[in-house]
Amino acid sequence: MAESDKSRGYDAIASHYIAGRGSNYRGVGIGAAEVAKWSLTLPPGASVLDLGCGTGLPITQVLIQRGFEVCGVDASPSMVAAFRGNFPAAPVECAAAEDSTFFGRTFDAVVAWGLFFLLDEATQRLLISKVAAALKPSGRFLFTSPEEICTWTDGMSDQLSLSLGYDAYRTALEAEGLVLSGTLLSTGDNFYYFAQKP
Repeated sequence: MAESDKSRGYDAIASHYIAGRGSNYRGVGIGAAEVAKWSLTLPPGASVLDLGCGTGLPITQVLIQRGFEVCGVDASPSMVAAFRGNFPAAPVECAAAEDSTFFGRTFDAVVAWGLFFLLDEATQRLLISKVAAALKPSGRFLFTSPEEICTWTDGMSDQLSLSLGYDAYRTALEAEGLVLSGTLLSTGDNFYYFAQKP
């Protein structure tokens, strides 16, 4: 992976990704049910920022189907092109999540499904800070990363992945004024963190 590849190897494997997870048009892919249930906690017509949105399938799709206004950001030009094809009316930006200009706005919610563990520790902590600043009062934040402290090789991109672990995530969220309101271990051993801004 080139040092400047902000997609963390995902643009190189975009065609493979799109042929699998990225082409699920029924909104029933991994994560869809959990995000749909979480979205019930959001106000009608809520503004949602999808960090690491990929093609938008199924996460953005689930949110748009429920009447939310979704903005997406992904560092892979190929994924962003697919997102635009899938959701031409939804704003999307091709950038690393931590560099997104969408952080100049505020949102009712932010979702980062399958993104955090692809980032190094400093970037994960920076992103939590930026999410906290972008959330409106009572805003909600969902992200996924393993409960334990661990590293592994990402099955899609072959890049190093890193989970800071439950205690570190809780502490980082609290340091930015967010409350960790719950967690969930779900399909495929995906571990969800649910946070809220008071």
